[in-house]
Amino acid sequence: MASLFERADALALLASEAQRARAGSGRLLLFRGPTGTGRSALLRACARHGADHGMQVLTVSCSPEESGEPLAPIRKMLCPAAGCGQDDDPATDPDHRRHADRLWRLLCSRAADGPLLLAVDDVHLADHASRRWLLDAARRLAPLPVLMVVTERVQYDVTPPAPGFSHGLAPSLVRVHTSGPLGRPAAEAMVHDVFGPDTGPAWTDGCIAASAGHPLLLRALLDDLRVVAPDGGRSGSALPDTCADLYPGAFVAAVTWWLDSAGHETATVARTLAEVKGCAGRTDERDLPGRECLLASVTGSGPARVLGWTTAMTRLGLLRPDPVQGDLRFAHPLLRDAVLDGWSHERREAVHRAAADFRYRRGDSAEEVAGHLLRTGPVGMPRSAATLLDAAVEATRAGRTGDAADYLRGALDEPLAPERRAEALVELATLESVTEPSGGIPRLTEALRLRERPRDRALTAIALGTALTRRGESRAALDVLRGLDGAPEDPVLARTVLAASALFAEREAGLRRTAHAALGADGRSDGADGPSSPTVEVLRLRYEAAAGLVSAEEALRRLRRLTTTPEDPLPAPYLLGAAACVAQWADALDWADQLAAAGLAGHRVSPLHPAHDLLLHVRIDTAAARGDFARVLTYAEENGLPVDGAGPAVAGNLAAQAVHALVRTGRLAEARRLTDGAGTGAGVGTGVGIGVTVGSAEDDWEAGRFRYARGVLRAASGDRHGALADFLECGRRGLDGEPAGPVITPWRSAAAEVQWALGRPREALALAGEEYRLATAWGTPRVVGRALRVLGEVTGGRRGLALTEQAVELLRGAPPAPGAVPEPGPGPGLELGLELVPALVSHGRLLTAAGHPRRARPLLREASVIAERLGAAGLLTLTQDVLRVGGARGGSAPLTGEASLTGSERRVAALAADGRTNAEISDLLHLARRTVETHLTSTYRKLGIQRRADLAGAMSGSAPHRGTGS
Repeated sequence: MASLFERADALALLASEAQRARAGSGRLLLFRGPTGTGRSALLRACARHGADHGMQVLTVSCSPEESGEPLAPIRKMLCPAAGCGQDDDPATDPDHRRHADRLWRLLCSRAADGPLLLAVDDVHLADHASRRWLLDAARRLAPLPVLMVVTERVQYDVTPPAPGFSHGLAPSLVRVHTSGPLGRPAAEAMVHDVFGPDTGPAWTDGCIAASAGHPLLLRALLDDLRVVAPDGGRSGSALPDTCADLYPGAFVAAVTWWLDSAGHETATVARTLAEVKGCAGRTDERDLPGRECLLASVTGSGPARVLGWTTAMTRLGLLRPDPVQGDLRFAHPLLRDAVLDGWSHERREAVHRAAADFRYRRGDSAEEVAGHLLRTGPVGMPRSAATLLDAAVEATRAGRTGDAADYLRGALDEPLAPERRAEALVELATLESVTEPSGGIPRLTEALRLRERPRDRALTAIALGTALTRRGESRAALDVLRGLDGAPEDPVLARTVLAASALFAEREAGLRRTAHAALGADGRSDGADGPSSPTVEVLRLRYEAAAGLVSAEEALRRLRRLTTTPEDPLPAPYLLGAAACVAQWADALDWADQLAAAGLAGHRVSPLHPAHDLLLHVRIDTAAARGDFARVLTYAEENGLPVDGAGPAVAGNLAAQAVHALVRTGRLAEARRLTDGAGTGAGVGTGVGIGVTVGSAEDDWEAGRFRYARGVLRAASGDRHGALADFLECGRRGLDGEPAGPVITPWRSAAAEVQWALGRPREALALAGEEYRLATAWGTPRVVGRALRVLGEVTGGRRGLALTEQAVELLRGAPPAPGAVPEPGPGPGLELGLELVPALVSHGRLLTAAGHPRRARPLLREASVIAERLGAAGLLTLTQDVLRVGGARGGSAPLTGEASLTGSERRVAALAADGRTNAEISDLLHLARRTVETHLTSTYRKLGIQRRADLAGAMSGSAPHRGTGS
């Protein structure tokens, strides 16, 4: 039987003692053990053994219900029918001696008829008179053919135990066997008996952990699982974590019986431990003399008994140390849930209130205390609110924003002063905005009503405006700012509100014009006598740069002056965000990153700050400009964009850059899934915001960027008409009566290429010519080189060759951006590689068409090398197709593996694998350190490794080349 697994020793002892009794020499056999270890099953086996061997078997089970009736179990055992009732007057026989003597004589008379086996279950529940009778009988059994088999629950409980049944008996009178939980082989055998020998190890492990190997609990659990999961987890289902998944509930009943057997105080400690995670169920190093551990304090029990109980339960396998926290937990969630079953919500709240009070008095961290307060409901005490607010600060610093939000919600349920409540509302709205872009609006509205000081009202109104703008309600956001009182009286505050208004207004063309006029009224754009406000001037400059009204050289010159002009910390993030955006457009990528980092780190801009997206997502634009596709996609995933198309996206800049990266790396199917799942709307900020809203501002520049990216995808997929529609829509939506340069979306060049491919040269030339005119006004090599290439393609002939050759020369030897912070580059083909490769291909194609394939091949091979280095699979395929058309031989270059490394990459990687630092490699190979870093990044990608330490193994056939140039 399953109930008798690993009980061979007990049964052997029984057989030996039964044979001794049948020979005429009686003795007491005592089976002891904790609840659930199969004592009753073992006693039933004893009864069967006695009956099988011709012994008279008399059985009785003691119960607490009969504890008030002296000698009731003995009478039921010796005379189950009638004839030996209690007929003594308690006044004349207070200790029941005469009745006990009659029962002894009855036992002797029955023993005279043949060997006798007395089976007494749960003797610890017997009344005092019955226990005394059994002990007296045990002392007198030696000359009788009687074997008395008794079971007793022996377990470390919180309540100090009474002396055991055999206490006071001579060892010669009793044989004792103690049972425990089943070992692993026996427990596995029980599981396999029910679900088969091929049951999965995870399912078996779960069953054993949830029952701790106790036969009673394991059998009850298997009875339930036999009904709810007859396949034993073979379908991939896991063992349930809650008792609600079990039916008919045998496991819960068994656990409840186990707790009831342990007593009320022990059951309270067990349930408290299950409810209060992190209880000190072991010796606490912080405990001093006179200080109680948490579990003992909450339950009101003695610390020594509580710690002893947890030690015993750990030995029995019911409790286990948490592998991370070290605190004791129940061995399985299902066991914990069964222990808590039936405990009222009010009782659980009371436990957490007591735990919170103890931990507060002990000086635990705010989060440890707050964890309990969240489970008590509102306490209505200022101390509780202060603790929850402190916990929110701790969680935020640790980066656990979800926990911080929970603490703030709990604090808002407690009494708070109006100003402190407003602060908590703003903090919570900020945290909620990360997961729900339009979330927090009701909280910010309430906070704005509570604010009294003009500065606090203005900052709260700006945060509310940010949330409204992200939901597509730019006009409502501007109305909130217009309703501020006191802001115009403070010049710094007024500039801050004006800067926020300018960013909010960028969602709609009409609002943009109004905001631009407001910026012009506040500060001078020519800078002749110095700006009245550097923040306002930079915002105005950003607008002019996007509209194509200023050159990159002039923009950077003004940026250098404006960013070194002192500014108040309040509007400074707007200045840094706008300046970073313009610097990125002007190809001063390192400077743009520095400005963005200064804004984010130096000013601690929150997600509800209007400049947050500008600052944060300059990084993705600079990565995209460098052709760092892996970083672009990683950044997108980190910010919640479903790059694999597994969920909905928003048509904003983040999605646009991800689509570009996927197209460049040849992952067109993933790019299509992303665009198909994207809704309309965009985030705050032009050209750099994270599109994560539910708005529908289709003339928003971010939505235009996404439309442009979708057009690029359609063009790469062969859908020229769809691509042209997207590109022309970018122009229609983006212009709307406003000037627009090519720095946001070069839609004219893209549309010109498609028009040319569709056989419409007149339209193509018009678009390409207009793009070239605007590009030369801006003047960066990236923008001008791209416009020259497209104009050359659609022009053709000698003029086209001259234009594409000019584009190649410009992109190859682009000087540093005027006025920018110097940034060393890896040389031709990387910083401007995304534009240089198409320019080389276009020039090579025109050369081939003009009858000069030999002159075209070196250019196309150069393009192939740069495309491979960038990981641009689409461009690489294009270059190799054009090479084959021109008569070049050989297969395609490898994209991955050691064979794909260029000579420079191989030399740099070999030195790095030899233990050289980047600085040493830079000196040895006469390269800029940035170039070394770029080569190593490309090498890691091609070799499929993540760390410098993996280079040696990945390049087993390489040897360092010292002292050579690149």
